[in-house]
Amino acid sequence: MAIINPINYLPLLLNMVKIANIELPDFPLLLAPMEDVSDPPFRAVCKEYGADLMYTEFISTEGLIRDAIKSRQKLDIFDYEKPVGIQIFGGDEEAMALSARIVDATNPDLLDINFGCPVKKVVCKGAGAAVLKDVPLMVKLTKAVVDNTNLPVTVKTRLGWDDNSKNIEEVAERLQDVGIKALSIHGRTRAQLYKGDADWTLIAKVKNNPRIKIPIFGNGDIDTPQKAKEYKERYGVDGIMIGRAAIGYPWIFREIKHYLATGAILDPPNINERINACRKHLHGSIQWKGEGLGILEMRRHYANYLRGLSHVKEFRTRLVNTLNAQEIEHILMEIEEKYQELV
Repeated sequence: MAIINPINYLPLLLNMVKIANIELPDFPLLLAPMEDVSDPPFRAVCKEYGADLMYTEFISTEGLIRDAIKSRQKLDIFDYEKPVGIQIFGGDEEAMALSARIVDATNPDLLDINFGCPVKKVVCKGAGAAVLKDVPLMVKLTKAVVDNTNLPVTVKTRLGWDDNSKNIEEVAERLQDVGIKALSIHGRTRAQLYKGDADWTLIAKVKNNPRIKIPIFGNGDIDTPQKAKEYKERYGVDGIMIGRAAIGYPWIFREIKHYLATGAILDPPNINERINACRKHLHGSIQWKGEGLGILEMRRHYANYLRGLSHVKEFRTRLVNTLNAQEIEHILMEIEEKYQELV
């Protein structure tokens, strides 16, 4: 993959947010780790359009210890992505410690622990958001990671398990006490999954707690530049983490930065930009995973890159029904020509 430089907005660089020795611009925008989405080809496109800090897909500690191919492949990071963090999840103290040593050897900028994934297959293993039900265990697992790596350790989690156990304020203090260097909080409980509105009021309480000295990043429902600015000012977080809004729309990072710096809304990407981003994503996917698997895994992204275009269903159907890279290129050219009036 070609080296890609992030977009810089000088007004945002006057102050810095620090995670240990990692310097980020004032109010950094983080790309959330998303399973089956946040792979190197996707991260490359997001980096091009302004993501300041990115994370790998979460990696099973059990998979790493077993030397599972899929888990090991997720450790792939590239110089142009930096700063980049590798995220792990698990529920066993020894496995977390050993995985921390494995990750340490791959030389990312930081190591992140997932205590927030609500997916049943993860929770059933006592990992991800399941650990929110046992704060002492969460502390032990975190300490095991901190003690077995030279990297800054960060955590991503949720408000709590359900409405009756929103324990994020206690969690934040106790994890800071065992050595984490930043905390990202999704404004929902595990019981909510991704439904309902994210509640940032508890995130703000964590940030405004005088005991908390580490950066606090908010996550959940940020899908416009206006909302990013509103939440920045209302809740006072150090930065925001963006997940689903970036899928098929990496320009969200550029648009937020521009709005925060100038107060102006950028025009949306034209059809050339859309197709070029889709093409770069496709090429990266093929290069990283091989033509067959790279094309198969790209299928989930076409609809997002083409979202909002009228009468695009026929093209979308053709894209997902071919495994030939040249044919896909031809279809993308057809789309670009047909929707040129959007330029």
